[in-house]
Amino acid sequence: MMRTRVFQSGNSQAVRIPKELQFERVDIDYEIERQGEVLIIRPVGPPLLDVMERFAAFSADFMAAGR
Repeated sequence: MMRTRVFQSGNSQAVRIPKELQFERVDIDYEIERQGEVLIIRPVGPPLLDVMERFAAFSADFMAAGR
């Protein structure tokens, strides 16, 4: 387990994430959730619009023969 500090950044609080725990991607959004005294940070999944575009790429008879 590593320790870090919370610090003030403008009107928000921020946490320095140590190099050993850094996220692989910084070009995507992350959501943060508080559960009691625990903060959970996770990548945001693709928007529903992206999912619908992927479904649209399938042909009309894609599942014609069933599973």
